[in-house]
Amino acid sequence: MDAELNVTYITLDGHIQVKQYKYLYFFILFTVYVLILCCNLTIIFLIVFQRSLHEPMYIFIAALFLNSVMFSTLVYPKLLIDFLSEKQIISFPAFFFQNFLLYSSGGSEFLLLTAMSYDRYVSVCKPLQYPAIMRKRSIIILLVLGWIVPVFHFSVFYLVILNLNRKMCSFTLKGIFCNGTLFHLLCVHSNTLAILTITIMVNISLLPVLFIVFTYTRIVIILYRSCKEVRKKAAQTCLPHLLVLISFTCLGSFDVIIFSLESEISKTLHLIMTLQIIIYHPLFNPIIYGLKMKEISKHLKKLLHRIKMN
Repeated sequence: MDAELNVTYITLDGHIQVKQYKYLYFFILFTVYVLILCCNLTIIFLIVFQRSLHEPMYIFIAALFLNSVMFSTLVYPKLLIDFLSEKQIISFPAFFFQNFLLYSSGGSEFLLLTAMSYDRYVSVCKPLQYPAIMRKRSIIILLVLGWIVPVFHFSVFYLVILNLNRKMCSFTLKGIFCNGTLFHLLCVHSNTLAILTITIMVNISLLPVLFIVFTYTRIVIILYRSCKEVRKKAAQTCLPHLLVLISFTCLGSFDVIIFSLESEISKTLHLIMTLQIIIYHPLFNPIIYGLKMKEISKHLKKLLHRIKMN
């Protein structure tokens, strides 16, 4: 292969017996992708068209589901094409673009969950000030920051990588999509890059998680002093958020483990951990909210009843 980046192709070497089971893989992942789209878009549809759901909490949930749809759409179409192709390859520009968007989407997930925790914090701890704080303008600012901040961070990060070195060290990625970092492909070693990596991890993941822990600690303290009815109502809205946060944090940890131990873990384990990243979170989020959020569950049952009647 030509070593020039604009004509370089990278082999995605994380597939196992893809030629033998390609139709089975295609059918399973295609079914999962359709389920992800249907589940997430159905709840987004409900939130958009049901006036009773036009509240900050539900708007943030819709944004979270939209982010899951974008993440899945970045992964599944290319993955499905690879299953039916003779070679599982991707050009370097396409790899770079998918990698950038995937990690930007992951960063947005943390920030959107942070915005949701802030909304719950204001609702429980400052109920009288809630209408004044969580105005339409505040919601728009939080949503824009949730998507723009990760894009800015990773734009700077990848520009620095490409400016430091453009020499390829490897043309093979031990994965089925572009969730590996460019460190494995480019000969890049720099203190500047290490500082940037730490800065992004702190700003995009550590600080948001610490803020979420702080807000929910305050919520728990307030609820402990409240009556049973208040505790029950708050638990119905806060518990799904915590479940989603724990799920996403665990799956994000899988991605870090895959990157750190890529040369030490088996190909099969690598594939299993990768599949968990792209299946569990986008598929189970709408299930969690659909079952645990009373208002969403109520409108979802009405929608299913109308479909059944027709």
